[in-house]
Amino acid sequence: MAGDQKAKAKKEQAKGKAKEAIGRTMGNERMEAEGRAGQSKGDARQAKEKAKDTFKH
Repeated sequence: MAGDQKAKAKKEQAKGKAKEAIGRTMGNERMEAEGRAGQSKGDARQAKEKAKDTFKH
């Protein structure tokens, strides 16, 4: 389960980064902001999983 969550975090980060880049290229501030939010969500999920791993071992 933890591996699945870690993969989901990486996927959210990559998707957010791509969306931010596309928004920046197109001059779409909303899309750019959504991309940054997606990256943040992925970062938070990854931090949560790392914390769980720390307490598990």
